[in-house]
Amino acid sequence: MGIFTRFKDIVSANLNSMLDKAEDPEKLIRLMIREMEETLVELKAACAGNMAGVARIRRELEAARARVATWDDRARLAVDRGRDDLAREALVEKRRLGGEAERLAEELARAEALVAQAQEDIGTLDAKLSAARDKQRLLVARHHRARERKRARSDLARADASETFLRFTRFEQQVERMEAEAEMAGPAGGPGLEEAFRRLEGDEDVERELAELKAARTEGTK
Repeated sequence: MGIFTRFKDIVSANLNSMLDKAEDPEKLIRLMIREMEETLVELKAACAGNMAGVARIRRELEAARARVATWDDRARLAVDRGRDDLAREALVEKRRLGGEAERLAEELARAEALVAQAQEDIGTLDAKLSAARDKQRLLVARHHRARERKRARSDLARADASETFLRFTRFEQQVERMEAEAEMAGPAGGPGLEEAFRRLEGDEDVERELAELKAARTEGTK
């Protein structure tokens, strides 16, 4: 469990720091997978060592229990032969070996717990490693697409600010200004033609009024 905890500390400290600094995601993914693979190897090695320790302790425990049984048999034999002194010594040895067997039994339980925990950690990390490998290709592809979109937007922003686009904008504004001036100019013929016809019509009115005035004067002199 200690090795697995150390792996989680590495991920929390180092890899999260790389994420905060916006490191290359592909490099980061490869590093994470490599860290997980190396930790998995360490976990399996540690588990194998613990399993070997369990086997050793179990053999020692079985041997201690066998000796306990042997000294118990010797104590019974000594009693049967009337050798209480030997029976007493056999019981002392039996008690000593019994204590050793109890210590070995406790040590065996702790070692078996370590093996069980290591196997659980191996299963957990192995599942995470498989998931990371499955997601690696997808994450790399998503990173490439995001990078291309960012590059395209950057190119578009540079085009918006380019001198060519600014000249195009100025030309467009000039055309719009010419269109506005054309609309303000009014219909074909312009205001000069309109004014000429108004003056002509006004002249006809004046001539008519003058003719009427002359006719009235002539009529008055008769």
